[in-house]
Amino acid sequence: MPINLPAYLTRINYSGSTPPILETLRSIQFHHACSIPFENLDVLLKRGIALDLDALQKKLVTDRRGGYCFEQNWLLLHVLRELGFKATPLAARVRFRQPRDFVPPRTHIFVRVDLDGEQWLADVGVGGLSPTAPIRFVVNEEQTSPHEPRRILRENDRYYHQVKLGPNWEDVCEFTGEEMHGIDREVGNWWTSTNPNSKFAQNIMAAIANPDGTRCVLENQTFTHRRASDGHVLKTIDIKISEELLDILATYFRLHFARQTRFGIFGL
Repeated sequence: MPINLPAYLTRINYSGSTPPILETLRSIQFHHACSIPFENLDVLLKRGIALDLDALQKKLVTDRRGGYCFEQNWLLLHVLRELGFKATPLAARVRFRQPRDFVPPRTHIFVRVDLDGEQWLADVGVGGLSPTAPIRFVVNEEQTSPHEPRRILRENDRYYHQVKLGPNWEDVCEFTGEEMHGIDREVGNWWTSTNPNSKFAQNIMAAIANPDGTRCVLENQTFTHRRASDGHVLKTIDIKISEELLDILATYFRLHFARQTRFGIFGL
């Protein structure tokens, strides 16, 4: 089944024009990041993560669920191509909170867009740090966004996507510019969703950007609503019982589950 653009645009609450220009790319990425939450809940529920386009549209668009990078950015890739953009999936390693001497698995995918002689990086699948605007693929240039500033560094023969949190620059992911082919995506998704050592099998995660410049992030038993520009925490909830978790998922992430749902992590 081809991509259903009208249904997708309705899902992300976007009603503007869609010519393949930078303004459209900016708008699509912003609305997507503020409408479709990042989440790993099907991994914890042992439902499996299907990556064919029909399954992605059913889950993220029709059923109004969220997903992680292999789902979110693969859907975005097909949307951008359908709109007439030249878009390529790139492979990466998520680095947030990891020292540079640690080698994380190459289990992240994002999108490069070639547009009017320039390259832009779009990523709606890196959790509470998903950029809400495309990043121009140039090094050592601080770039603004509706949420946090971003930049690309070139070190150790690879690129680092960084985010500015308060006064500090933090690594988000590293990449070489190599395309992620379909088989690599399948292998990465299989490891991420089934390996007991995967962080997605060990943690409850959900995140979404809000149009007002804030972010909501759920990590296990902690929910945080914070201002992206300076990291100021507006609200924190320590989750103690399953019913409270289900209420938070519904209220802040628009993710609705039956009241008897249990994710099997920390007794929740």
